[in-house]
Amino acid sequence: MSEDNIPFYDVVQIGYGPVSEIMALALARQGRSVAVFERWRVRFALPRAVCIDHELYRVLSALGMGKDLPAVSHAGPMYRWFNADWKELLAIDWESESISGGPEVNFVHQPTLEKLFEDVVEACPNVELNLGWEAVEATQTADYAQLVVRDFETGETRTVRCKYLIGADGANSLVRQAIGSTQEDKGFEADWLVIDVLPHEGVTLDIPPAAQYCNPLRPTTIVPAGVKDGRYFRRWEFMRLPHETAAEIENEDFAWDLLAPWVNRDQATIVRHKVYTFRSLLANTWRKGRMLIAGDAAHVMPPFMGQGMCAGLRDDWNLAWKLNLVLDGQASDELLDTYQPERRPHVSDVIDLSMYLGKVICIADPAKAAQRDEAFFSGKAPPPPAFPCLTDGILRRRPDGAVQAPAGLLSPHGTVRSGDRQGRFDEVVGLGFVLVSRSAAVEAELGEKQRAFLDALDAKRVVIAAAGAEAGPGAWEDLDSKFIPYMEQHGIEAMLVRPDFYLYGAVSTASDINQLVDDLAGDLKRHGVTLGTQPEQEAASA
Repeated sequence: MSEDNIPFYDVVQIGYGPVSEIMALALARQGRSVAVFERWRVRFALPRAVCIDHELYRVLSALGMGKDLPAVSHAGPMYRWFNADWKELLAIDWESESISGGPEVNFVHQPTLEKLFEDVVEACPNVELNLGWEAVEATQTADYAQLVVRDFETGETRTVRCKYLIGADGANSLVRQAIGSTQEDKGFEADWLVIDVLPHEGVTLDIPPAAQYCNPLRPTTIVPAGVKDGRYFRRWEFMRLPHETAAEIENEDFAWDLLAPWVNRDQATIVRHKVYTFRSLLANTWRKGRMLIAGDAAHVMPPFMGQGMCAGLRDDWNLAWKLNLVLDGQASDELLDTYQPERRPHVSDVIDLSMYLGKVICIADPAKAAQRDEAFFSGKAPPPPAFPCLTDGILRRRPDGAVQAPAGLLSPHGTVRSGDRQGRFDEVVGLGFVLVSRSAAVEAELGEKQRAFLDALDAKRVVIAAAGAEAGPGAWEDLDSKFIPYMEQHGIEAMLVRPDFYLYGAVSTASDINQLVDDLAGDLKRHGVTLGTQPEQEAASA
């Protein structure tokens, strides 16, 4: 093939799991040309991930799936951890109201959720799907990334080029190898037999809604596995004990023996039973030039917080808004240098949280389990780490360089109303950078240069008022009481929210708003953003 005939795309992606699907959709909605190459022609039909948290539910809604998600998900229950005697060690409230609106966690049947993703992506004419094509070589020059792919059945090879190549190609990522990334092993490894069960019609099982049974004789997980066509799947996970082999516990009769205390063959059908090795791996390099990695290619974690797929979708959402500016010519690729500093510490903390929980249950020694139980019952056991926020990257900082709170926190989301317009905030206000303030005084204080910068950034400016309060013209009522209590809690008069819903920074008085905008302008300039008008950039960068 001659140089002139090699197809060229904005972005080429390797892999077509949920992380790649959502990345393709986010880019397609920006108008990018995207080619996806996946080794398998048919999507993996069995569930792996079983839940998405409130933040990613908001992301998927923002990508146009808000009306469809309720049909393919259901609210998570209280997540309870018991010892061998069924005494509660700890509980994680997954059913409570979240900052994003709705429950903290929703359970899903992954194949059904992915079918929704597929249908939306396939409706995008600027996404080219190439199923049955295996990636065999990834290289790059200063001007493009190049991928050689091979038809998995015929052996035919093709070459494509792109501005950026994203490896969402799993734990054995070709792209991770191509960029020369090593991996940090955070030290967790355990084999578990995962069994997905579909109860027969009319069968109700007497089991906890979501639980970890921390019995050293057989550590066991019991959780929902999503809903399909109105029928609810259940998942059991059983830890392999030291004297057992993976092959013997993967036997279906052995699986039914393990399930016997909970469910029998007359009550349900096993739809999948497979041994998985749960590990904790974190890539040390996420980008080199025009190549980037996301999802399992960048990180692998134990499943005890249900964050594996969520972490990959966060990679997408972080990377998508930055690629948007770069591909629009409004930023150099220096902006992409913020991808790893923002995502890697965050996902490292999530892995640590998952490992904390894994170490609670993965105890097969009765004496050590008794010590664990005593530590929890006496209050000596340390609590689970808090769920992380952003700690690096494009965040407002103090003069000493430290991140200035509340920068890095996830912003709230809820239903708002202005006049006869009402809806979820993202739907009625729109996506991108948003300046949210509690009074018209903030708008009045904005200088001409600051307004020009926000306009160049296509940032929305919104005044939020408490529900039922006297709101000025154009103000939005906080119908769900999400915004005003949040802003009061953190002493916020105005906050700048990034396109990925995290706070760039905030001020407590209207008179400081111009400095906040100037700081954002300076930070974006330092990270390669080249908008037409950026107020006080020279001073802010000095």
